[in-house]
Amino acid sequence: MIFISMLGHVELAADVGNSAAVFPLQLLGFDVDVVNSVQFSSHTGYPFGYEGEVLDGRMLQKLIDGLERNGLLSGVGNVLTGFIGSESFLSAVADTVKKVKSLNSRCRYICDPVLGDNGKFYVPEGLAEIYKKDLLPLADVVTPNQFEVEQLTGVRVQSLKDAQAACRILHDMGVSLVLITSIVFPDASGDGDNCDGSATASTDPLAPPSKDVIGIFASRRHPPERRNECADEQYVVYSPKLPGHFTGTGDVCAALFLAWTAESNDDENKSVGSGLASALERVAGEFQCLQIHFVHCILSESWHFLLHFR
Repeated sequence: MIFISMLGHVELAADVGNSAAVFPLQLLGFDVDVVNSVQFSSHTGYPFGYEGEVLDGRMLQKLIDGLERNGLLSGVGNVLTGFIGSESFLSAVADTVKKVKSLNSRCRYICDPVLGDNGKFYVPEGLAEIYKKDLLPLADVVTPNQFEVEQLTGVRVQSLKDAQAACRILHDMGVSLVLITSIVFPDASGDGDNCDGSATASTDPLAPPSKDVIGIFASRRHPPERRNECADEQYVVYSPKLPGHFTGTGDVCAALFLAWTAESNDDENKSVGSGLASALERVAGEFQCLQIHFVHCILSESWHFLLHFR
């Protein structure tokens, strides 16, 4: 299956964007055509800034026109987008997705709506409105982090109920599958406070087990003909927090989720529900292994290790 991956490209100092997403997809056996939305010297979090160029919509359109003239778009089964640095490029992405879907009605669009993290934008804030107006109605899968899902839905995500409410809004926009890649719960120890200030134990079996975990939440809205008792099928996985600061994690999560849901999506023998649960388990497990390997390599000052995704 052929993928078009439209993410940022960083020359040095960080595996983010296409540098982070393409390798897992190739390792899982997918053929990936890469389009870089930006070309930066480093990711945007460095203290002394970065240098490079942001591609505009005209540049993307020229690339897509070349692919179309040579008959290279009709075989595209998935389109993945991530870090995009300009409004014109993002608008051109919408046109590209429409074109590819018109050539292949089974093509999926996986939108990683990169806006920022930890309460801070690191792209122009105007991109959020373009995502809501033009991109989300086209998306089959969307993979925001906690900050991004709050910006797209207006729901402040502080609990699982908040995550469910935010996903309902995204589903109502037309997105069938949502993955919130990381949720930090402010009161993970319980439902509330006692008079002495201690936490009240939570009675919800799905509540976070401690404050030292990150939640990964998935929600799928099935079409009416495939619904059982409820419209939305949802799962949550808790992953232990690891020391350190990681970049490119959202790109890797989006790529892995794309790969494993593409496999379950094509398997008609799977029962409704089993595909998403299995995909979420695989993504959470592989992502945790990747982070643990990275931490061990930093501690041992060794960069030679082999990642097993299967």
